[in-house]
Amino acid sequence: MNIFEQLESGIETASADETQQVAHELALESKDDLVIALNGDLGVGKTTFVKGLARAFGIQDLITSPTFNILNTYKGDRTLLHMDAYRIESQSDALDDLMLEDFMDSPFCLAIEWPQNLGPLPWGEVLSLQLSIQADGTHRIQSK
Repeated sequence: MNIFEQLESGIETASADETQQVAHELALESKDDLVIALNGDLGVGKTTFVKGLARAFGIQDLITSPTFNILNTYKGDRTLLHMDAYRIESQSDALDDLMLEDFMDSPFCLAIEWPQNLGPLPWGEVLSLQLSIQADGTHRIQSK
């Protein structure tokens, strides 16, 4: 079963390292240009997931949540664009104002936290993941 099939069923992780490993495997099996919508409440591991993507792309930089910057860009085997839309209040022109396409040089991965704040995403293919914490403290990652 490949990582995409596993995500359809849902994957439970018990540590940040395990969450990063799921992201690492996803990155290695994905196509060159990938847009990922990371859905979930505060503290469910969205930035931890992005750290796993970065590791897969050979990025050595410190990966942090771009809450105040809105967008962090990292260069590796792929360009990793890490967006946090939590503070975006108006959906109408948010994506146009950010000029994301200017940064989306192939091969790239755009990982968006709080994608619902952007409204409908303009890219045809978006991998939407739901991250959550279970009652027993494990984390769950599942494609939507």
